[in-house]
Amino acid sequence: MRLSKLLTIVKRELLKIVYFGNALSYARRIGVKVGSNCRLIKVEFGSEPYLITLGDRVSASHTKFVTHDGGVWVMRDQYPEADIIAPITVGNNVFFGVKTIILPGVTIGDNVVVGAGSVVTKDIPSGTVVAGVPAKRICSIDEYIESKKSKILHTKGFDKAKKREYLMKRFTNLSPL
Repeated sequence: MRLSKLLTIVKRELLKIVYFGNALSYARRIGVKVGSNCRLIKVEFGSEPYLITLGDRVSASHTKFVTHDGGVWVMRDQYPEADIIAPITVGNNVFFGVKTIILPGVTIGDNVVVGAGSVVTKDIPSGTVVAGVPAKRICSIDEYIESKKSKILHTKGFDKAKKREYLMKRFTNLSPL
């Protein structure tokens, strides 16, 4: 491995450590365009983070954004300089379930839910819920919201102790440890 490449890797890893507590700062520092009120937890931006744009209110956990197609490896003998690289654009109010992968060239609209473990290979229109490998349409965002209304618990502002007490009472078949 060339020294310059090794130094680049070391620098990137040091940035991760420095910005560990503030993923948004880290993302912006490496060139990702990040909107307001986003939540990023252990997100990977690949080798071209400056080609990634995230709108406002994007939530992602353990998500990978991949802007290049590594499959060109099999063409290296024929096309030694070949790369396939494309930007990724994410709209506003988008939720990525844990361990989602977004592939090169994808555009995701506004008000979208991507189910956990999905691999997004194609554009997703606004107002859609998708899931699977490859990700496919499950329902509209309105249908999703309607199906979840009866399951809503109003615990978001509770501290840990109050939330635990509430949930233990609500789900009576559970006993405290």
